Amino acid sequence: MKVALVTGASSGIGESTAVELQKAGYTVYAAARRVQRMEGLREQGVRVLEMDVTDDDSMVAGVKQVIADTGRIDLLVNNAGYGSYGAFEDVPLSEGKYQFEVNVFGLARLVQLVVPHMRKQRSGRIVNVSSIGGKIYEPLGGWYHSTKFAVEGLSDSLRLELKPFGIDVVVIQPGAIKTEWSGIAVDNLKKRSGEGAYSEQVRQLSAFFGQADRGSEPKVIADVIVKAARARRPRTRYAAGFGAAPILFARRVLPDRGFDALFLGAMRRAAKA
Repeated sequence: MKVALVTGASSGIGESTAVELQKAGYTVYAAARRVQRMEGLREQGVRVLEMDVTDDDSMVAGVKQVIADTGRIDLLVNNAGYGSYGAFEDVPLSEGKYQFEVNVFGLARLVQLVVPHMRKQRSGRIVNVSSIGGKIYEPLGGWYHSTKFAVEGLSDSLRLELKPFGIDVVVIQPGAIKTEWSGIAVDNLKKRSGEGAYSEQVRQLSAFFGQADRGSEPKVIADVIVKAARARRPRTRYAAGFGAAPILFARRVLPDRGFDALFLGAMRRAAKA
């Protein structure tokens, strides 16, 4: 039986992915800081790990436990992450660094920890949950988008580097999904820049994020992750969820100024709705 480790599994995409992978026949380890929120997963037979992707000791201990229990690891789903928004001049560097710790360096460290085992097996799959935000941009989201652009570039390099060892690297690019993400992003946005020079942009972008009820259910992304995990020859990228395909298409075909106008117009329309 194949073994999977899923981070950020206490809610949303990570929780749904753990459930769907178990249904698909994997032995699943669900990792997150909020262990108490994973009791439902435990009741379904998923193995629960307490893990903080900013704490090296907890990541080392988690991977060691998976190997001690099963002797292998076949799939790593790097899903842990959050969105920190606010005008660039308002966001302290400490918060920018923490955004990278969670969204990039935690992901990178887990890759370092699982690759030796996958290399020994001559097989394995690493699925990095990025975002359409790894290909597009928004005002007031410089730090978040920087992290997702980094995940995209890191994944591309790893894909070539690990190919000789039978290890695939896949990127998942969710669009709008009904999770805690948008609420956390808006809270950070208003806290950092809700008053002052950027208040009108904050109002518009908050309204844009407020359309999250139109987003797809987390299971949509979980199903894509399972598909990527089980494919004989997976695609390098899978975009899914509300708005993902048309937004990425617009980014590909429009010049920068054209995409700027498109996005700013969408923000203004959301604020007027």
